[in-house]
Formats: sequence, C-alpha cells, structure tokens
Amino acid sequence: LRLLPKQRYLRTERAEVSTLERRRNILCCLITHILKVEKQLHIDNLVFRVIDACQKGRLGPGVQFLSFCCHSVDVLSCVLHLLNQGSLRCQEGRPHVLEY
Repeated sequence: LRLLPKQRYLRTERAEVSTLERRRNILCCLITHILKVEKQLHIDNLVFRVIDACQKGRLGPGVQFLSFCCHSVDVLSCVLHLLNQGSLRCQEGRPHVLEY
C-alpha cells in the first residue's frame, strides 16, 4: 500500500475551493443581472430563473458561460450573501420580493 504525498491532497482541495468560488461568483452575477433587468422579483421566481440559466449556460444573448448544475440551496445562499452585503434588499412588508 502506497500513500500519495500530502501536497497532492492540498492541491486537490485548493482546486475544489477555486471551483466552488467561481460557481458562487457566477451565481451572484446571475442574481444581480436578473434583478437589474427585472427591478424586483419574487424570490421563488429568481431561484428558478438562476437555476435555468445555470443549466443552459447562458442568460440572454450577451451572457454566456459554462453550464453547471446548481441547486436552490446554492442560489439561496448567494441571495443571503448579497443581502448581507447590501447589494440586494427585501421590499418592506413583502420580504419574499427582492429588489436590486
């Protein structure tokens, strides 16, 4: 039985982290782009539109990227991240409607 050097495991973990960060950045960009166009959107509709864009690898004629699988939890996590940053906000009295 022969074990691989520890450095190889570290490189793999860094590559995975890098891939996850790129996906999170793409999701945040998609969320922002959709809300810039729509101005306000119900959170459920936003999640479905982002997931659809990820599966197709594009969002309209000008925004294309490599498609990847994402889940509603991934999108909601990015929504919370953008809300905490102040990039997005919820409507008063209607917290399920997001605005850019």
